[in-house]
This record gives sequence, C-alpha cells and structure tokens, in this order.
Amino acid sequence: MAESGEGLGTVPEHERILQEIQSTDTACVGPTLRSVYDDQPNAHRKFMEKLDACIRNHDKEIEKMCNFHHQGFVDAITELLKVRSDAEKLKVQVTDTNRRFQDAGKEVIVQTEDIIRCRIQQRNITTVVEKLQLCLPVLEMYSKLKEQMSAKRYYSALKTMEQLENVYFPRVSQYRFCQLMIENLPKLREDIKEISMSDLKDFLESIRKHSDKIGETAMKQAQQQKIFSVILQKQKNVKFGKNMYTNDRIPEERNEIVLKHAFEEEDENEEEILTVQDLVDFSPVYRCLHIYSVLGDEETFENYYRKQRKKQARLVLQPQSNMHETVDGYRRYFTQIVGFFVVEDHILHVTQGLVTRAYTDELWNMALSKIIAVLRAHSSYCTDPDLVLELKNLIVIFADTLQGYGFTVNRLFDLLFEIRDQYNETLLKKWAGVFRDICEEDNYSPIPVVNEEEYKMVTSKFPFQDPDLEKCFPKKLPMSQSVPHIYIQVKEFIYASLKFSESLHRSSTEIDDMLRKSTNLLLTRTLSSCLLNLIKKPHIGLTELVQIIINTTHLEQACKYLEDFITNITNISQETVHTTRLYGLSTFKDARHTAEGEIYTKLNQKIDEFVQLADYDWTMSEPDGRASGYLMDLINFLRSIFQVFTHLPGKVAQTACMSACQHLSTSLMQMLLDSELKQISMGAVQQFNLDVIQCELFASSEPVPGFQGDTLQLAFIDLRQLLDLFMVWDWSTYLADYGQPASKYLRVNPNTALTLLEKMKDTSKKNNIFAQFRKNDRDKQKLIETVVKQLRSLVNGMSQHT
Repeated sequence: MAESGEGLGTVPEHERILQEIQSTDTACVGPTLRSVYDDQPNAHRKFMEKLDACIRNHDKEIEKMCNFHHQGFVDAITELLKVRSDAEKLKVQVTDTNRRFQDAGKEVIVQTEDIIRCRIQQRNITTVVEKLQLCLPVLEMYSKLKEQMSAKRYYSALKTMEQLENVYFPRVSQYRFCQLMIENLPKLREDIKEISMSDLKDFLESIRKHSDKIGETAMKQAQQQKIFSVILQKQKNVKFGKNMYTNDRIPEERNEIVLKHAFEEEDENEEEILTVQDLVDFSPVYRCLHIYSVLGDEETFENYYRKQRKKQARLVLQPQSNMHETVDGYRRYFTQIVGFFVVEDHILHVTQGLVTRAYTDELWNMALSKIIAVLRAHSSYCTDPDLVLELKNLIVIFADTLQGYGFTVNRLFDLLFEIRDQYNETLLKKWAGVFRDICEEDNYSPIPVVNEEEYKMVTSKFPFQDPDLEKCFPKKLPMSQSVPHIYIQVKEFIYASLKFSESLHRSSTEIDDMLRKSTNLLLTRTLSSCLLNLIKKPHIGLTELVQIIINTTHLEQACKYLEDFITNITNISQETVHTTRLYGLSTFKDARHTAEGEIYTKLNQKIDEFVQLADYDWTMSEPDGRASGYLMDLINFLRSIFQVFTHLPGKVAQTACMSACQHLSTSLMQMLLDSELKQISMGAVQQFNLDVIQCELFASSEPVPGFQGDTLQLAFIDLRQLLDLFMVWDWSTYLADYGQPASKYLRVNPNTALTLLEKMKDTSKKNNIFAQFRKNDRDKQKLIETVVKQLRSLVNGMSQHT
C-alpha cells in the first residue's frame, strides 16, 4: 500500500517534468532533469518508463497525422510533376531573359560605375577644396613668414607667428604639416632672437666707433650756440653801454664784424651739421626691443643692453697714457664720452623702459667721478699754460654740451677751479721766464728819449708822468727799459688769467677776485723771486743795484694803475668791501730792501778789495808824508759811487755811506790788530795816521748830503782816539781817566791798546840794539814796559770783574 501510495505521488510530478521539458528551452532542461535524480531512488526508472510511454503516444499522434495528410502530399507531388516541364521552360526563358538583360546592362553598369566613380571623385574634390580652403591661408601666412624672415622683418614675422598660432593653426591642427610648422616656430623665434641680438651687437660696435664723431658734432653745436649767445649779449651790452670788457681789445666795430662773420659761417655750415640720427642707425635697437617685447623677454634685453653699455662706458672712460701731451688727446677723450651719453639720451627719449633717467644719472655719476679723477691726474702733467687753457675750454664745452642734455655738471666746474690754480701756476712759471729774460736783457741805465714821439711811446706803455721832463728833449727817464716791459707783461698776465676765468659761469665780483689774487701771486712770488735772484747774482754791480731800486720805486707807483686796469676789465669798483688789494707795495719794498742790503754788502766787499791792496811797511822808521795809494783810490771810488747814489732816496744813500765808512774803519782797525802782524814801528803808525786823516777828510766833505754835523766822522772815532793816544804818547792821561765818561780816550779799549803797544815794544827791542847806551831810548823802553804792565793789570781786572 505504501509503494502504491508512493507511485501515485510521483506520477503527477513526472508529468509536470515532461511538460516543462517539452515547453521550456533546452538551456533549462538540465535543472529539470536534475530534479528527477534528486527524488526517491526509483524515481529515475519510473521517469524513464513514463518518458517511454510519452514517446509512444507522440509517435502514435505523428503516425495519425501523416496518415491524415498523405493524400494531400501525393496530390501535391503529382501537381509538381505536371508543372515540372513548364518550370523548366520558364527557367530557360528566365535564363535567356537574364542573359539578354545582362548583355544589355553591361554598358549601363559601366556607365553607372563611371558615374559612381565620378561622384566619389567629385565628393573627394569637394572635400579637398574645403580642406585646402582651410589650409591655404595657413600656408600663405607661413609663406609670408618665410618672406619676412628672408627680408629681415623680424618684428612682423613674430606678429605673423602669433596669428598662425592663435587663428590659423587651430583650424588645421589635425594635419601633419601643421604639426611640423608648429614644431618649427620655436626654432624660428630663437633664430630671430639670435639674429636681432647679433644686430644689436653690431649696433653697439658701430656706436662705439662713431662715438667720437657724435660727440664732436654735439660739442660743435653747443659751442656754436654758446658763441652766438655771447656775441649777441656783447652786442646788446655795447648798444646799451654796458660792455663788460671796456678795453681796447674788443671795439664795437670788431664785434659787428665777428657777429657778421659768425652768421655767414653758420649759413655755410648749416647743411653740414649732422644729428645723431644722421650718424647712427638706431633701427637695430628699436627692432630688437620690439622683438624681445613680443617674445616676453624684454627684461633680458634691457639687462643685456645696460650691461654692454656699462662695459663700453668703462672703455670710453679709460684714457690714453699720453693724453696729456696734446690737446687732441683730450678732445678725443671728451668727444667719445659726449657721444656715448648723447646716444644714451637719445635711447632714453625714443624708447620706453630700455634706459631710465635714474639709470643714466647713475651711469653719469659713475663716469663723472672717473672723468674728474682722470683729468685731475693728467692735467697735473701739463706744464704749458696754453695747453691748460685749451683743456679748460674743452671742459667748458664738454660741460655745456652735457648740461644741455640734462646731466649735472657742477662737479666739472668745481674741477675747473682746481685746474685754474694749476693754470695760474703754469702762468707763473712762464712769466718767471719772461721776467728773467727781461732782467737779463736790460742794460740797467736810464731810458734815453730823443724827442716827444719817443717820450709818448714810452708813456703809452708805462704810466709815467713828469711835467718837468716833458718840456725839453733829449733827456733820460729815471727807470730802465725793464720797467715798461715788466708792466706790459703784468698786464699780459692779467689778460691770460682772464682767459681762464671766462665761461666759468661766475659773477664779475668773483672774476675780479680771481684776477687780483693771481696778480698778487705774480707780484709777490714770481716777480719778487725774480728780482731777488737778480739782486743776488754776482755780476750785478752797485750801479745795477741802484737802478734796480729806482725801477722798483716806479713799479710800486704803477700798482694803482694795475688796479684801475683790473677794475676796467671787471667793472668792480675798488671801493667794494670785498675787493682784494694788490700787494705790489710790499713786494717792491722787500725787493728794494734786499737791493739796499746788497748795496751795503757789495760796497763793503769793494772796500775789502781795496784794503787787500794795502802794502804797509810796518817797520818803516819815517812815514812817506802822503796817504797810501790804495786808500786814495778807495776814496775816489767811494766819491764816484756816492755820486750815483744821488738818484736813490736820501736815507738809503746816507745809510750806504755810513755803512761804508764804518766798514772801512773796522777794516783798518783789524789791519792794525791782525794776529799775523807781529811788529809795528812808530813810523808805520804815523803813516797809518795819514791814511786815517784822509778818511776823516772824506767823511767831513759830505760825500752824501743830509748828515748833521760830524756824524759821518764819528765812524772813524775809534781809530782817531787810538792813533792820537800813540801819536802823543799820552798814557798817563789814558790810564788816569779810563772809565770816566769825559775821558779823552773813551773809545780806546785797553785790550786793543795793549795789543798794539806790545807790537811796538817788540819793534823797539829789535831796532834799538844799542838803546841801552842812550838814556832817552832806555827811558822810553822802560815806559813802554810800565804801560804794558799797567794795561795788562787793567785787562786782567776787567776779565775778573766780568
């Protein structure tokens, strides 16, 4: 019962499975069949039985269906057999028709294929045209780029590249040739940078070569402008009576001639004057600047340009070693510097940002320090005042030129004041030679004047006025030829000094002060030194010294005319508080005092020369009865000399005469007391007394007027009292009155008397061998010995007291 129960339960399940197998897709059969094996153990067998039964049922149904439709199938086959022949005929006809249709359509096919091919070509052509229309502008622009590169229009080429990159290349970026072009553009840009930089280097080299020409042109223009300004100002001053230089050197007619000639020369040279743009092509700079600006690398270009220009500035500022030898060396140095900064000024104004005012000012300050150092060093070697003056003019033109371009030049004018001192030094050295030549060529004799014409000729050169001398001719002027020559040269020196002071942008007061100070240096140092050296020369005699004193007197008087001369030049009154006075008075006084001292010295030397000719016989027993020949010659010489001294100031002549007499007295006294002189006889003393008497007679004859009483004779008072003591042998009075103010022999020194007495004592012993046999001689010898003892005790007492 149980098995039958299980069989009944599985049959519906197997039917269900069979229905699923029949109704579902074959892909789902697997899970369905697996369920058969998952059931009871005998389910598989039962399922197979069930499956066989189902198959048998289906075979029965198929057989029924075939039996049902078999007659229809047979009928259909019969019908097909009947139409078989008709089908074959139709097939033949269709084949024939197809053949004939194919034969007839071959040409159409060919034409159709041609049409298709043409249509394809047409479509392709249209496509190509469309693409070429996109590519042609690109190719045209690229071709234009190549042409611009070939024509060196690099800035336009860069603009073309921008258009290609921004407009044209995006349209055809899918093509290979476009990629090649895009890849080639950076290389073209680098080429343009290199080419433009090469052009810039060529430009820098070009302006380095043309700097001197540029500077020369700029300085010439500045100089011409300044000349016309000065001439017009002078012309204006002349018209209104305010000419600054009221001297004979620049008359009104000459001003007009110079002005007319200057304008004519300007008209002739107007076409020849070139500008900076005419001399230098600045297009490489503009082109390179634009190129680097387009490339976005403007800063690199600016730095490179400034760096290279600074290097060139250092080269330009480096002077030649022999620059100081000629003015051309200085001119070339200045023109190169001016050319450099004129170019920089032009770049500053025509470009934006390449150079700035701060950069040019910094560069100029650096250059100015170097220029000042170079000029200070090289100008110190200049010994020619003309060269220094030309250097000054060049510096002024140099400064005015650069000042016109906006550069500060105050330090250059400060440097000119240093060079002015050097210029004055070179002038002083030059005029020292001029004064030396004048002094050497002078004959040191009064100027002879034959007629009034010659007199006026001399007075036109030198301000000399003497109403007494103007009445009669021929005559002699007191000074020698050197006086007007020196006066003229002092004026020439003032003119030369004035040349340097011009164009320094200084006031008339400052120029007046400069002229007076430089003139003072000329008088107090150069002329004074020349006169002192002249006075000290051995070949200058007493007559020349007298004439030098007279000359210095007239030169001293002419100093006020020199002051008037400077006043006329500068229009600065001498009454102005700060006006410097000329020191000529002290200069010529010092020279005169030196000449006076030299007169005294040379006069004493001349006296010594005569005294050295003395040839006394110190052992003579009797005098000759007349004065010695050397002394008479000396007195005659002194008389002639003192006659020349009449042209000297009275005090000078008197001092010279007194000095000569005192020196003669001292020389005679030294002759008596000479240590080499061992013996003196009474006859020699008497002869010596005759010579002293002649000296006293000469002194009393008043060889130089102005002495009061016997003042000049007092020069010989020491000799007179000494000789009187020995001549009258008044030793008792001398010894008794010694030291008394009223003593007759107050001027006789005991030591002097002892020295002379001992020399006479030795002579008495030698010449009086038999003196002991004569009572008078023995008494005299004893007296001499007694006096000698007393004098010795007196001298010893004086030394102990001292």
